[in-house]
Amino acid sequence: MLIAGNWKMFKGPAEARTFFDGFEAPADVDVVFCPPYVSLGSAVETGQTIYAQNVHWEPTGPYTGEISPQMLVELGVQGALVGHSERRQLFGETDEMVARRARAALEAGLGVIACVGETLEQRESGDTELVLKIQVEAISFAAGAHERLVIAYEPVWAIGTGKTATPEMAEEAHAFIKGLLDRPVLYGGSVKPENAAELMSQTSVDGALVGGASLDPDSFAAICWAASTS
Repeated sequence: MLIAGNWKMFKGPAEARTFFDGFEAPADVDVVFCPPYVSLGSAVETGQTIYAQNVHWEPTGPYTGEISPQMLVELGVQGALVGHSERRQLFGETDEMVARRARAALEAGLGVIACVGETLEQRESGDTELVLKIQVEAISFAAGAHERLVIAYEPVWAIGTGKTATPEMAEEAHAFIKGLLDRPVLYGGSVKPENAAELMSQTSVDGALVGGASLDPDSFAAICWAASTS
């Protein structure tokens, strides 16, 4: 099982250090933390597995505000998220951009968690599988079934809303994604200690990408322990 905590725009370096002082997870669960860029250095110093929240596809260049894979490697970061729904929705990232980010990161030796998922409108119109097929195949075409690639299925309508896909919905989507690309698939979308065990007991669910519940060390540890017993 892989449990990844996406801190989004929370926790500067001091808060990050405080979090890690109070966090303990089971040894049989792989745990990844995705702090904001400013906290990457202090997070790496803890010895935990640290991923960035995004990464550019070029090694250097006039890309104000972006960070290259090579810069992350130099810092000791081990991977990156790409294609999070907030990046797609709020910052206009396309399937092509997500695929390029994934390929560049993998080529630089980083791990990648590539996010895919449908909006509520797309689900209600019956287009979930079409949307997932387009998103996953873009990543697959660029990177293939790379050993350091993980997919995260995050139904956009369940992120930060308190709504969660039922375990059956998650299983169906994960199985479909695995039929397109044979890589582990995490579930992301309002994962909490209360629902983590049931979600991760599904056959095709290989872990979780956790947002808000990853900000509290006790809450996040509880999800990790749920994964250990699933």
